[in-house]
Amino acid sequence: MKRYESLSGWGRAATSGLLIALLAACSVEPTYKRPDVDTPTAFKEAPAASAVSAASGAPAASAPDNGTWKQAQPADDAHRGEWWAVFGDPQLNALEEQAEAANQDLKAAAARVQQARAVTQAAKSDWFPKLDAGFGPTRERASAASQFLPDSAGGTTGTIWRAQVGASYEADLFGRVSSNVNASRSDEQQSEALFRSVQLSLQADVAQNYFQLRELDTDQDLYRRTVALREDTLKLVERRFKEGDISELDLARARNELASARADAVGVARQRAASEHSLAILLGKPPADFSFAEAPLTPVTVRVPPGLPSALLERRPDISAAERAMQAANARVGLAKSAFFPKLDITGAAGFESATLGDLFMWSSRAFLLGPLAGGALTLPLFDGGRRKANLAQARSKYDEDVAQYRQQVLVAFREVEDNLADLRLLDDQMREQNDAVQASQRAAHLSRTQYTEGAVSYLDVIDGERQVLTSQLQASHLQGTQAVATVNLIRAMGGGWGDVPAADTAVGAISSAAVQQVAKQ
Repeated sequence: MKRYESLSGWGRAATSGLLIALLAACSVEPTYKRPDVDTPTAFKEAPAASAVSAASGAPAASAPDNGTWKQAQPADDAHRGEWWAVFGDPQLNALEEQAEAANQDLKAAAARVQQARAVTQAAKSDWFPKLDAGFGPTRERASAASQFLPDSAGGTTGTIWRAQVGASYEADLFGRVSSNVNASRSDEQQSEALFRSVQLSLQADVAQNYFQLRELDTDQDLYRRTVALREDTLKLVERRFKEGDISELDLARARNELASARADAVGVARQRAASEHSLAILLGKPPADFSFAEAPLTPVTVRVPPGLPSALLERRPDISAAERAMQAANARVGLAKSAFFPKLDITGAAGFESATLGDLFMWSSRAFLLGPLAGGALTLPLFDGGRRKANLAQARSKYDEDVAQYRQQVLVAFREVEDNLADLRLLDDQMREQNDAVQASQRAAHLSRTQYTEGAVSYLDVIDGERQVLTSQLQASHLQGTQAVATVNLIRAMGGGWGDVPAADTAVGAISSAAVQQVAKQ
């Protein structure tokens, strides 16, 4: 008979466990599906595939990206490589390495990834029982009824010593725990994507600041040569003035032009100093400890293949972050739904208790506790003034908001790529025309100086010619800098890098723990 009762007890326990498992499998979290977005088959401003392949610096792996449209799959964890190396500038390569090692914004982003991973680990802990141990005395008075004594006997008062271990566990009914874990995991993935976004922005900012600094170096070189030319012109004017060939008016104009050129050169020096200071901050250094040797900008001839619009959705880390935010919001809808269903908390305690400390750990002092304070408690919410309904409405509205922000981010990404493609396409034509303008202005200035020496024209013609030369040269320098910055902006808009690149060797997730910790500790 006892054997039969034991088997029956095990059967009831197994049945209860099976019922709990089935309820846990009945998650009320909605199935996540990536929202549809309007994706063009190709970029309007993209150059022809043949032109891209023939351009200098375009990688051979870019050709397959110009095929037909394909469904986007998130690939923000794909290794971008050192995309700035395509410019072939050792100084830029060194600056990027320094920024990667010391930039404080990147360290802060790495710390946020670690925080998100800790939150996910905390959420996962709800899948496991919680154990605690306690030891100490309790002064209590037990009623006569609790001891099966008549009312006339009265209660008993005494001190009870207890040493016990408690356990508690929340059954994952209706996916309550799983939805919280899914939301935390999506938050973690979002923080990883945002880390990649900060990293890409840093790399692009360093490259842009570097090229802008080099553009200012070109301007300084132009002003230096302009000042030297006007100094020679002033000497010529002074000699002619002493000989009585010209009036003092020409002499005053020559001195004014020289002083103006020197003042403009100082203005460029001010801009360069500010740009150098900005670059120092990106590198994680005080501006006082950083200086960069002057070197004119070398024209950038790299041509970046844009690939497919659908690939943009895979590679942009900010788009990936927006999608992970939707996933987290979707999971929190399930978490809000689960509040409408029963909740099962399983608790218990076992250990030793005794009226005296000396007898506490005797075998006869062992005890366990079941009742209102421990055991299984299945609770079902009945009325809360509409709080659960409001929480569910809030969760659904947050998901709708994240969907709209995701679609908007996709549109912004398409616009940024198209803008930079158009810039690069039109800059080629503008730079070609500007180079012709530089040559024409130099020829006109040479003729005006020659004719002025012969007395055929006034000094105003010389001044006008020299101003046109400087203006056209400065404009050409600006266009070269703009082209370099637009190339960097295009790479940034595409998510950094392009073509078929191998996936990064990471331990778990989009960013390995070792990589994040290394950035955070540097």
